Amino acid sequence: METTELYPDTSNENSTAGPLRLAVIIGSTRQGRAGAAIARWFATHAEARDEFDVDVVDLLEVPLPDRMPEEPTPEQQAWAARVDRADAYVVVTPEYNHSFPAALKHAIDFPYQEWAAKPVGFVSYGGVARGLRAVEQLRLVFAELHAVSMRDGVSIALPDGLDDTGWVRDPHAAGAAKTLLDQLEWWAAALRTARADRPYAV
Repeated sequence: METTELYPDTSNENSTAGPLRLAVIIGSTRQGRAGAAIARWFATHAEARDEFDVDVVDLLEVPLPDRMPEEPTPEQQAWAARVDRADAYVVVTPEYNHSFPAALKHAIDFPYQEWAAKPVGFVSYGGVARGLRAVEQLRLVFAELHAVSMRDGVSIALPDGLDDTGWVRDPHAAGAAKTLLDQLEWWAAALRTARADRPYAV
């Protein structure tokens, strides 16, 4: 499988021109997950803003190998290229047993320098903690990858925060999404310019 068949090669594009490329990553692969609908809800808010070009990434559709091979596979290379093309990320995550899903950690660990010097925000969901304990652990992971995590995020309580179709109905969520997107826009623009001016040392 060729990398370019999975995702178009945009490596020669001017990195400081055009909209900011925002990857919204669905972190759960569990059957019956709420994350896909929540990610679509958040992407709708992001797509309403001209400054973002939104790429919704469903980890169910990212064919990574189960084990870390000595040489990267075409699928790994394609995934790393997709991560690299983004100027910013939003991770949509549930909380499983006080942490985040194994599939999400697996996907985060395959690339490395591709995450560096870019902002990452979080949309979490769950029970009484609204997924915030998963977010606290993700902050540590992304700090190790030299990414900049946003202070503010979106947290949604289940099941009350969703309507019968799975769409977010929490009255505070839209305002939280706007705040997160405002912060991502500032950091993504600043860091994209900085990376173009002087490559970040990982």
